[in-house]
Amino acid sequence: MDFGLAGRTTLVTGATGGIGQEIARAFAAEGATVALGYRNDRDGAERLARELKDAFPVRYALDETGSAAEAVAVVRERCGGPDVFVANAFGWGRRRARGVRFEEVPESEWGAVVAHNLAPVVRATQLVLPGMRERGWGRIAFVSSHNAFGGQPGQEFYGAVKAGLYGFARSLMWDVGPDGILVNVVAPGLTLTERVRGGLPEEIRERERSRTPTGRLSSPQDVARTLLFLCSAANGNVTGESITVAGGR
Repeated sequence: MDFGLAGRTTLVTGATGGIGQEIARAFAAEGATVALGYRNDRDGAERLARELKDAFPVRYALDETGSAAEAVAVVRERCGGPDVFVANAFGWGRRRARGVRFEEVPESEWGAVVAHNLAPVVRATQLVLPGMRERGWGRIAFVSSHNAFGGQPGQEFYGAVKAGLYGFARSLMWDVGPDGILVNVVAPGLTLTERVRGGLPEEIRERERSRTPTGRLSSPQDVARTLLFLCSAANGNVTGESITVAGGR
């Protein structure tokens, strides 16, 4: 299958994380130039850039208002893109503690989760769209979570942000579709990143695994391949959709 990504530029935010690295590798393997968005781990971004055929690090911090503009400007100056934007970065907040009611959570704990995760995606999308419209081609994907649709105790604010990405995509598709731009959402379930392997007890991983029809948890590569299709020329008319990558959960 020809993904039509050779010579195109992909901006991946959160590219140094477990899923982000595999997204970058998937696009690089298809001949795309990959801009590796990172917040603090410049060393990790540089190592990944050296591994890939055509990639470079670019700083992108969700909690800094001007960061998205600076990142997109760097990408545009270096290679004229981006043609593809994958919004994968996420700033984690604290999960609501057991025994604490929803209304007891102070805004000092939940405000940043909402402000630093939804607004920056909207802002960055506004910045990448003019070039896509000019070229008459573009692909945008927001990385959400299956918790946005199924819910999870104690993750109300996380769920609100992740569900908001789907609502954003469903409305945005009407504005950008006539210009050859497709926008979709990928919603991973519990994914076997190194962070999950090292930080989540085996009994919890086994419990989640047993609840999937496929009998396994998703790998970062599973998520990356789904994004690769949706953000490629192989996808001719899928837009405004949310694809859950969670083994049937």
